[in-house]
Amino acid sequence: MKELIRLIDTLNDRVGKTVSWLTTILVWVICFDVLLRYLFNVSFAGLFEMEWHIFSLIFLLGAAYTLKDDKHVRVDVFYSRFSEKGKAWVNLIGSLIFLIPFCIVVISSSIPFVWNSFTIMEGSPDPGGLPFRFIVKSAIPIGFSLLLLQAIAFSLKSILTIQGKDATDV
Repeated sequence: MKELIRLIDTLNDRVGKTVSWLTTILVWVICFDVLLRYLFNVSFAGLFEMEWHIFSLIFLLGAAYTLKDDKHVRVDVFYSRFSEKGKAWVNLIGSLIFLIPFCIVVISSSIPFVWNSFTIMEGSPDPGGLPFRFIVKSAIPIGFSLLLLQAIAFSLKSILTIQGKDATDV
């Protein structure tokens, strides 16, 4: 079980650290867009679309990395007061009831969506927009597949904690 957790964690760690570099690229693209818009009164649809495409990739492909490092958003009214085993139970139940089924639904419903986009070679409907929109759309099932894998690892870590085994050395 620990080897599977390590494998999933390593995969999402590498993907997350690689994707994190897109934030630097996004900052530069936004700065360039603002510079053009406010200094030269020029705007390009493709540049604006590039901003949200990069943001989409960061969000979709980085979600599993966020879960791996336990940095996801959580309503922490009671959770912070729980013991480690109590937190593990909340994490396990939440993953099994909400996160894993949600990932499966998104993956299964997004594949036809992406496939349709690919078959028609979908591009931007805006003049000057970006071609090949199916590339960014393909990040939906990929990102949720990574998140599903990380949810499985998260659940397995919770099981180890509930069993009284050390899940921090994984």
